[in-house]
Amino acid sequence: MEDILRSIYQERASHPSTVGVIIVEKRQNAIPTTDTFDAILLIIVKENNDPVFVKHYTYNDKKAAMHIVTEKQIHDWLLLGNNKKIFDWIYNGKIIFDRNDYIANLKHELKEFPFLGRKIKMGIEFAKLIRRYIDGKAFFDHYHYLDAYNHVVHSLHHLARLAVIENGFHPEVTVWHQVKQIEPEIYKLYEELVCSEETLEKRLELLFLASEFLIHKSTKAGIQHLMEVLQSKESWSFNDMLMHPELTPYSVDLGILIEYLIDKKILEAVEAETKGQGIHHRFYRIPEKLS
Repeated sequence: MEDILRSIYQERASHPSTVGVIIVEKRQNAIPTTDTFDAILLIIVKENNDPVFVKHYTYNDKKAAMHIVTEKQIHDWLLLGNNKKIFDWIYNGKIIFDRNDYIANLKHELKEFPFLGRKIKMGIEFAKLIRRYIDGKAFFDHYHYLDAYNHVVHSLHHLARLAVIENGFHPEVTVWHQVKQIEPEIYKLYEELVCSEETLEKRLELLFLASEFLIHKSTKAGIQHLMEVLQSKESWSFNDMLMHPELTPYSVDLGILIEYLIDKKILEAVEAETKGQGIHHRFYRIPEKLS
């Protein structure tokens, strides 16, 4: 397949904006990461009109997809973990073109997994975990057991990813295979949820109790990044947090995370007067005993 695609990637590699080209061929008897295509051509560029541009090709009975992706988009995917295939492509793909060792350095960085990157990813996963746990508990309390089940499955998935990251690894497509080796306690919870013969209500009830304990155990690591950012000044408006470049990846989950931490007395809300009678601004800070 590489020979067939050579004319396509040679043209792209000659462009000054291109920093690397990787080809990923479909592997037999392996977890599919090429979206049923026989080959993926990943072309990383410094800048482009669109952060992602995809084109499909056919040759006889074969099909291939070319993905032109900006450096920024690659780093966003690696940080947020919302395109799991990209890890496999970079890890296992064949490097065809590599300007100034860009891809080699990227692969090295992924393998080393710098601690700062780990802290941010743990914070993002913890925020998603809290979102799913709280929403799931609300559905459970209102007897919407199937909706609660859906949220619990997702919350366990975020808990699993958090455990993998905390142990210094990137969560892969087969995250439960990783967790079985790293955190068998979480794996056992997942098995009990999906395989137990108890009623759904009973399974959920037990899972919420167990999850609460595991969330408590993971809180310190999960909020380390957030707390380090918040320590940089005495109090914050919520918009200040949203606009902070290190906190923007938390996105829509930041608000519910802040409220959870207030409930656990890890953060506190303080009021400031406004021009409106009886209306106050709400600010957030780390309590003195914790700062």
